[in-house]
Amino acid sequence: MEYLTFSTLDPAFNLALEEVLLQALPAGHSGYFLLWQNGPSVIVGRHQCTADEVNADFIRRENLPVVRRMTGGGAVYHDTGNLNFSFIEHANGRDRVDFRRYLAPVCAALADLGVQAQISGRNDIEVGGRKISGSGQMLRRGKVLHHGTLLIDVNFERLVEALNVDPEKMRSKGVASVRSRVGNISEFWRSGSDIAALTAALVRHCAGRPGTLDDAVMAEAHTLADEKYRLWSWNYGAMPNFTERKRQRFDWGTVELRLDVKSGHIAACKILGDFFCNAGEGIQELEQSLAGLSREPARLEEALGQADMTRYFSGCDAAVMTQFFTQA
Repeated sequence: MEYLTFSTLDPAFNLALEEVLLQALPAGHSGYFLLWQNGPSVIVGRHQCTADEVNADFIRRENLPVVRRMTGGGAVYHDTGNLNFSFIEHANGRDRVDFRRYLAPVCAALADLGVQAQISGRNDIEVGGRKISGSGQMLRRGKVLHHGTLLIDVNFERLVEALNVDPEKMRSKGVASVRSRVGNISEFWRSGSDIAALTAALVRHCAGRPGTLDDAVMAEAHTLADEKYRLWSWNYGAMPNFTERKRQRFDWGTVELRLDVKSGHIAACKILGDFFCNAGEGIQELEQSLAGLSREPARLEEALGQADMTRYFSGCDAAVMTQFFTQA
């Protein structure tokens, strides 16, 4: 795997560059390992309603960029106290997300600096019960993007102010506040360690040789940043009115279903949450398949019986999800 580092702190460009590298990954290529940072910003998950996730007053006052990423999972605050990493490679037949494949070498790199980190839950790395890293992942047309953030010296006060943290999610973790749930790696690493040492350890465990970024790739990323990742339509998007709304937290993530039901039929559907989706066309594929169907539970259950719910909600029990969707 080749490693790449880039110095820009622009979140729109950095996320665009990830997408360009994923799309352009040549057949037979061993893949890329990226290390990068964003300036102060909020990055929201692919399936989230941005307005629900951010503190709009704080965002406006601090003039923070809010950018939607390609992967699922929850909203995160970034600043230069974060070090972000990405793996981009061919799936080679894998059809489900596999966080351990990418988080294990990250934990090994942290161990080189005396940090005894462990993979926790579906996509976190923890030290002593405190989260120091979260990740997102997607499969697209036979390729994998896995990316995450390492909290090195994050300003937690700004993190708490920037995000509208789900109280139910925090209760499920058994903690009273965000601050008691998360930790900075700098609290745990060996004396004398720094971000340069961590970068070297990550490259040692996660990549084999340096790669290069040519001018054409950079130009394409700048164009994509302007035409997608800087646009309100991508980062926020208009949310239609809904007549039915329900939400449930599962072991593998939270799902919120919003339906606009007219004359007993589903006129529009929106599925939100911090889940991960394995479907090639994303959760929009399921949303579109529900539009126009009868809202009658028996009819909806019949239609959903033709769908593989585990493709849309990684880690789910298909029968449980069908019940969640069909119950009025």
